[in-house]
Amino acid sequence: MPNLLAFGFGLLLAVPAWPQTDNPPRWEPVPALVGVDHSAAAENTPNDNDHPGDRMQTPPPASGQTYPTAPLSEERSNYLRYGFSFTSAYTDNVLGASNASPVSDMSYSIAPNAELDVTTSRLHWTANYAPGFTFYQRTSARNEADHRALIDFQYRLSPHVTISARDTFGKSSNVFNQADLASGGVSGGTQVTNSSALAPFADQLNNSGYAGLTYQFALNGMIGANGTFTNLHYSNPEQVPGLSDSSSQSGSAFYSLRAAQVHYFGVIYQYQRLLASPNQSTSETQTHAALLFYTFLPSKHFSMSMFGGPQHSDTVQPTLSSSLGQLPELRTWTPAAGASLSFQGRQTALVLTYSHMIAPGSGLLGAVRMDSGTVSLRRQITRTLSGLFAGGFAQNEYVGSSVLGNNGHSIFGTASVQRQFGERLNIQLGYTRLHQVYSGVAVLSAAPDTDRGFVSISYQFSRPLGR
Repeated sequence: MPNLLAFGFGLLLAVPAWPQTDNPPRWEPVPALVGVDHSAAAENTPNDNDHPGDRMQTPPPASGQTYPTAPLSEERSNYLRYGFSFTSAYTDNVLGASNASPVSDMSYSIAPNAELDVTTSRLHWTANYAPGFTFYQRTSARNEADHRALIDFQYRLSPHVTISARDTFGKSSNVFNQADLASGGVSGGTQVTNSSALAPFADQLNNSGYAGLTYQFALNGMIGANGTFTNLHYSNPEQVPGLSDSSSQSGSAFYSLRAAQVHYFGVIYQYQRLLASPNQSTSETQTHAALLFYTFLPSKHFSMSMFGGPQHSDTVQPTLSSSLGQLPELRTWTPAAGASLSFQGRQTALVLTYSHMIAPGSGLLGAVRMDSGTVSLRRQITRTLSGLFAGGFAQNEYVGSSVLGNNGHSIFGTASVQRQFGERLNIQLGYTRLHQVYSGVAVLSAAPDTDRGFVSISYQFSRPLGR
């Protein structure tokens, strides 16, 4: 493995640096007319001084949409892309709690993929599908097939009404097969997800969805509503002692007021229903929150937001054993707060988030009070070389009784560099670290640390659409 990593690192740095400028060309927005071909205009890149004019942006605390994590130089629109990737990885803990001591192994993954992006004057939608096959050198019983699919679209019904929706699905027994662990799906919204208690190698199905509607009823006034859901299912419960299936549904409505074109103030009402299924029982938490927010949004590519307010929870705790009987219902008031920053420049994309809210356990035995933070930094170093750092932390405290288990925390991150050769070939070299401390979760407490080094080679074809 060290020779493989050294070879990959040498390839990445073999070509001299290519000078670039951080000042992209200016452009003028194209009028939003039905039937007009904007494919040529899509090639131009807006700079950070572009404003949407009279059209308001949806503030991140209210939108529920994820932040962009790629620099503007890497963004594309109106294309069909397809190809495949091969990844070789060394992991120092592939069996988790199923073995008395950590077992290391080499894995080899092959993943074809296809992606479609369509942009018109009123519609933007993307679709992505990536199956995968992973083989282990020593622990062949862990060989697996993956499926990952995503569809995301935004449609402007009228100059003042926009609908958006997103759905993602994943089937895997290796959480590290996610592209750039901890960097994708980062949101500054109040619809907090929780992916901090990770069973690295367990058969699981994940599905999450989002739908939203916004209406700009005045020059500086907007209202909107959205809903989300998540589902997590472990196909083989024996692989995840201490974890359980879980699901969540949430809905929210907001009012936003814009001042001086760049300041957004508003209020959000949010409802959540959080479910977990420990030991064939059910834990249910319902929450209601009234949150004030402020967003500074001077351009389409920079935003800074914060929100806060009271959150009420009502928890029906599970019956874990006949001796304990039904645990009492629990009602609490707690503060909720969060902040985020997003910057998308020509060569750099940076996202920072923090939140303190009641959130789904996402595998834990019930809903939790979660303090979490994430960072994602991607830099286009030269024309052909880019780097990524993405990581985060989460502290989880059960909303219900302590008999559900002990509180815990997670720290995780990925660092990588990627080199492009020609138009189609890319080589990526990276390292991932995952540290989890949950003494009441057997599958995590037995082997809390996982380290993974990887080299990935991908070959991609891209075809522009409508040109």
